[in-house]
Amino acid sequence: MSERLVNKVIWITGASGGIGEALARELAAAGARLILSARRHSELQRVRDSLNNASSHLLLPLDITDSQAVNSAVQSIQQQVGGLDWLINNAGISQRALIVDTQADTDRRLFEVDYFAQIHLTKQALPLLLADGGGKVVFISSVAGLVGTQYRGSYSAAKAALHLWANSLRAELYEQGLSVATVFPGFVKTNVSHNALTGDGSPLNQLDEAQANAMSAEQFAEKTVKALLNNKNYIVVGGLKERLGALMSRLSPELLYKIVRKAKVR
Repeated sequence: MSERLVNKVIWITGASGGIGEALARELAAAGARLILSARRHSELQRVRDSLNNASSHLLLPLDITDSQAVNSAVQSIQQQVGGLDWLINNAGISQRALIVDTQADTDRRLFEVDYFAQIHLTKQALPLLLADGGGKVVFISSVAGLVGTQYRGSYSAAKAALHLWANSLRAELYEQGLSVATVFPGFVKTNVSHNALTGDGSPLNQLDEAQANAMSAEQFAEKTVKALLNNKNYIVVGGLKERLGALMSRLSPELLYKIVRKAKVR
């Protein structure tokens, strides 16, 4: 099935580490041509050097919250590559602060990165994705966007908003051939908690215990790519607790709320 990815042009944001890097490895191994974006050029270079057919992949350093830079990036893809088959919106930032301790600027920063920047980039990329009869847009949301837990109030809200915007995008552009998938990771062993914002906007700078014992980014990438190739659009990837939480959010929200109140998530 992975043969379907040979020479597919796939743009991955947040590709300098963690889930983004693991997805890049998985997709490159299957023969895809990648466009790798993140803010840190040196880390993007490191990732590209580790991939199959390294010279075939394009580095496009980018801060997704810079609208003008995003517009220029899309123009660069059109000029240098000519088209785009998949867009994987993976860049993002998490939160580790109670609602009452989170400053308004931190709330806004979370929404700017995890929602507004994502939808702006997607809108700009749509002409390239639709040019050949339809492409695929993938949003990396979170189980937190389905469940909502302590210490992640605005992060959960932004990821939930992204999920519902993706649903609308799927409905509106289905007839034009666009495929839209949303992935809901549970705990994955990455540095996401190190970079998570505390109430005043500073990074947490420590690894959560749940993440330290979670599935690897490589396991996540393998499961995710397999589901995408099977044309799944609602993809929950995580341990048993996260998968049950996602299921209960749809079948029994009231019971889920009771469980979440008693859960230890820090």
